[in-house]
Amino acid sequence: MTDRSKGRSRGVWGLLLIMAVLAGLSFMLAPPSAPPQDALDLAAAREATGGAQTLEDILRRQEGQKIDDSFRSSNTGGDAVPPREMSPLGNASDSDLWRAIRYDKLPDARVSTNTEVGQVMIQDGGMPWLTFRAGPLRTYGGWLLLGTIGLLAVFFVLRGRVMIEGGKTGHTVERFKLLERVVHWMTASSFVLLGFTGLFTLFGRKFLIPLMGHEANSWLLTGSKYIHNNVSWAFMLGIVLMFVMWVWHNIPNKLDLIWFKQYGGIVGDNHPPAEKFNAGQKIIFWSVVLFGTSVSVSGLSLLFPMELPLFAKSFLLANDLGVPSLLGMDPLPVNLAPQEEMQLAQLWHAIIAFVMMAIIIAHIYIGSVGMEGAFDAMGSGQVDENWAVQHHSIWYEKKVAAGEASAPPEALKSHTPAE
Repeated sequence: MTDRSKGRSRGVWGLLLIMAVLAGLSFMLAPPSAPPQDALDLAAAREATGGAQTLEDILRRQEGQKIDDSFRSSNTGGDAVPPREMSPLGNASDSDLWRAIRYDKLPDARVSTNTEVGQVMIQDGGMPWLTFRAGPLRTYGGWLLLGTIGLLAVFFVLRGRVMIEGGKTGHTVERFKLLERVVHWMTASSFVLLGFTGLFTLFGRKFLIPLMGHEANSWLLTGSKYIHNNVSWAFMLGIVLMFVMWVWHNIPNKLDLIWFKQYGGIVGDNHPPAEKFNAGQKIIFWSVVLFGTSVSVSGLSLLFPMELPLFAKSFLLANDLGVPSLLGMDPLPVNLAPQEEMQLAQLWHAIIAFVMMAIIIAHIYIGSVGMEGAFDAMGSGQVDENWAVQHHSIWYEKKVAAGEASAPPEALKSHTPAE
């Protein structure tokens, strides 16, 4: 063979080798085929695997799409309970038996414990709960809190502190009585403890373990658990007492529209009229009452899951009202295991708690660095009369009329009228 023919031969084989490598790479790098849209195609694909799950099933599950898992639920070996004369499992394998238990196809199955929780041998809601808790709940909840703090910081830089016009007079009027302040601080301090201990529990594995190690984090979370479970009673009592004391002062009225129109006096130079509570404080009040009640009820459900299951009954009511169908959803599940009730309650508990924490952060800002003299209302209970005229003119006018304030009523004439 001549050198030229040898070179030509090597060139051909080299070209074939390159084509083979490219073909292999294209096969490995090619995106997976899209899941078949037609149910008949999917059924045919499963038949080709002997009824087992297909690649399309795996891809759809990874994308969070709903799949038909009848290939599992129906694959229980017929009668999954082995005949006594056959040993050890008769015509049913271990996999058949556990699939039958998972899909509740062994109605006469018995377990060694008599507790309702112990009777649930398999429930597959744990992984979606863990995925949501470690993913969207942490991510969006954390950014909600950080975003609220960031926006308030920007607002403070742009607006500055809301000062008392004309300065302090040196004369004060009673804003809140001792009982009101005690209830407020009991509720506020318990909420702060609940918030921090809840955040430690949710973010401990991701952020605290790298900082302090597993053992220290374990001690912290064990203490947080006891604090969270016991301080919650003070928080719930505070919500009830605040509602009883202040509900009549927080009924919405037309003055609230004026307050919103003038941006609460925080933006601009107006001083909208207000009674004991303005529209912004009413929002805080009803947020604490409604969200606080919701987070308390879900917390009680977590403490007493057997006595206070929430979601099965709520889902049943929603199905009866046709809510899922209006939203284009399948009916909500109503046969929930105790573990599933606790998983849903924990997620709801955390979501509402995040919303409350964001609202309370804004409330703390206004009551401290955001507004001069605001802290005195819940500190000593006494506020400067100029502060009262500026922020709660109608309430202050009633105090003057009752002889409980010394400033002359003429001081009110320079402020925005109620009508």
